[in-house]
Amino acid sequence: MTTKQVRSGRDPIVAAAVSHFTERGYHGTSMRDIAAGAGVTVASIYHHFDGKQAVLQFIMAGTMRDLLEATTSVDDEGTTPTARLRAFVDAWVLFHTTRQPEALIGASEIRSLDDDGRDLVVGLRDEQERRLRGIVEAGVASGEFTTPYPVEATRALVTMGAAIASWYRAGGPLTPAELSDRYCELAFGLVRGPSVLE
Repeated sequence: MTTKQVRSGRDPIVAAAVSHFTERGYHGTSMRDIAAGAGVTVASIYHHFDGKQAVLQFIMAGTMRDLLEATTSVDDEGTTPTARLRAFVDAWVLFHTTRQPEALIGASEIRSLDDDGRDLVVGLRDEQERRLRGIVEAGVASGEFTTPYPVEATRALVTMGAAIASWYRAGGPLTPAELSDRYCELAFGLVRGPSVLE
């Protein structure tokens, strides 16, 4: 005779919430759905989170912090803006292809956050954009990039990168590394930098 294993802690709750939010959306997911997926009771979720909104904020803010860490850790690679942009795009593509469910929630559920949650997540997004814009502006200042629109080019890069989570499929025609090569070429096209294919 086997008994059902009861899991505890935040990890199974977060994993179940990510799964349900990805499949059904935030508003289509109930606390009962999350509890059932985590193998816990609804009451036990409240030992870790104040409610479904707190779960969403935890996922979205945590995902943005992880993305910031991933892109910041490669920002010092090389001494040139070209090398820094290449490393940034590599990290961005890898993150959005390997953390796809969380990235998809981050791209689609901003409307579901309350005011405090929106302020937190938007602040983290703004920080990510500022870091990327710093690379682009450094490239313009050094003459490596010749775009006359560094702010708009940065926004286009952010939007382009975030959209990966909505369409990428593991096992599809492109590996993350191949996709990164293509996105680097597109990124350098936007900032009018060197071609990675040359």
